[in-house]
Amino acid sequence: MKEKICSGRILRAISGFYWVDTDEGLIRCQPRGVFRKQQCSPVVGDLVTCSVIPSHGTILEIKSRKNYFVRPPLANLDQLFFVVSTCQPAPNFFLLDQLLAITEYQQIEPVFLVTKCDIAPCEAIVTRYQKAGFSVFCTNRLIERENSSFLDSLKGKVSALCGNTGVGKSTFLNFLLPELALKTGETSEKLGRGRHTTRTVELFPIAGGYLADTPGFSTVAMERYGMIPKERLQECFREFYPYLGKCRFHGCSHRSEPECAVTEAVKKGFISESRYQSYLRLYEMAEQRKNWN
Repeated sequence: MKEKICSGRILRAISGFYWVDTDEGLIRCQPRGVFRKQQCSPVVGDLVTCSVIPSHGTILEIKSRKNYFVRPPLANLDQLFFVVSTCQPAPNFFLLDQLLAITEYQQIEPVFLVTKCDIAPCEAIVTRYQKAGFSVFCTNRLIERENSSFLDSLKGKVSALCGNTGVGKSTFLNFLLPELALKTGETSEKLGRGRHTTRTVELFPIAGGYLADTPGFSTVAMERYGMIPKERLQECFREFYPYLGKCRFHGCSHRSEPECAVTEAVKKGFISESRYQSYLRLYEMAEQRKNWN
């Protein structure tokens, strides 16, 4: 059998096998043993080089990643869609702001998808994040109008849906790709959160790009995603951008220093007080983190 060397992107990973989208089609591959020795396993989204013979192949090289998430294991994202429900479960704004900071730090573009707008008002969520400079879509409007601007945003990009369990990620993905018929779960009234229904990470070709559904989360460990130094945290709140470098003191932490442009913007309502409180809380967490951790 003649061996071919080709490149592609990993779309699915199950039990040590990886399905790679190549010019030769979708090839089931196994990684070389050297990756285990190097403690560097391939993940969904990785760009790889493979040796291919008919029907199967071997992953020879994992190309440099521009970003990487440990949980869920996913690499080379261009944008991350935060799926937020108006209720059942209600949004955890600090958790969202924490994840937004991580996403900004990894240079991934965050976009919001607000669900269950027909059950509870969505204006507060939409205003909060539009004011901070993010694109926000309401999923019921997308479904009703088959909004082309959303599909255009997927073209040529690797995107993922993320959010708390029960917010409707798989339901929305079923709308976009009905042939997938992904399993969805009901939200527990007692716990106010959904049952875990997405078990693996997989990239689906759509609208000239790729879109991933990921297992839901309810908590996040900052250390898993790369620690953000306290000095860099200001760069992870985009509504701070117009005011950075305009404070009285160089290296201002934007907490209690006099003549701070950021705190003045908060007082004048140009920056959300709630978002600013998330910044202070994350700064304190970063400050308390020991170097050896």
